[in-house]
Amino acid sequence: MPTFSEDAGSRPRSRAASGRPAVTRDRIVDAALELAAESGLENWTLRQLAAAVDAYPAVVYHHVGDRDTVVVAVLDRVVGELTLPDETLPWRDWFDEFLPTVRTVLRRYPGSARRLALFGPSVAAAVPTMNTGIGRLLAAGFGGEAPFAYNLLLATACQFVAMEDDRESAMALQLDRCEGYAAYRTREDLPGMAALGESISELVADPDLAAGYYERLYHYAVQRCLDGLELRLTQLNAIGRLTEP
Repeated sequence: MPTFSEDAGSRPRSRAASGRPAVTRDRIVDAALELAAESGLENWTLRQLAAAVDAYPAVVYHHVGDRDTVVVAVLDRVVGELTLPDETLPWRDWFDEFLPTVRTVLRRYPGSARRLALFGPSVAAAVPTMNTGIGRLLAAGFGGEAPFAYNLLLATACQFVAMEDDRESAMALQLDRCEGYAAYRTREDLPGMAALGESISELVADPDLAAGYYERLYHYAVQRCLDGLELRLTQLNAIGRLTEP
């Protein structure tokens, strides 16, 4: 917290005089990003953030705004960490390379995926990724459906990462349920549950297999979305051929 001189009646010493770095917007957002990585996006307070930059909460508010405004700034930084593939790649190759990066970056900051799924980043932060991603879909021939296709892919990615974040925070409950599902593996009268039970049993018995479960589930989800969009593109191309003069 701010440093005071030994005389209790004197004013607080200036930051420069006490050898402390200046409080700036960038420094506050840097600290908030670190708190998000350590504790999750929703698990720190403005007072904790102020302590991290050695200032009063009012100083944070002055430079950035309220907590929600700080969170938006953090999300913009998170989105800025995404690596964009070569924009000349075919649309599916572009997303095959981009979507694993989305999971890697969002998992660094638990809670960011849920927030992005609900509200998205600010317009400025979203421009590079959206312009390039939607641009690849336009070039492929999705036409007016390109923004919908892009939103489908990114929303699916964010939702599956958010699920991974949430379940990781309730691991004990998750393990209890896994054992309950695994008990169905011998139920011949319930073949669907038996198949699920067998799959879960394999996870429970193999820690290495279990450790990679969510990464495989994420990959499966986004790949099946891409499969669906590939089929849709075939349909759009067929419609285009039928309507040609």
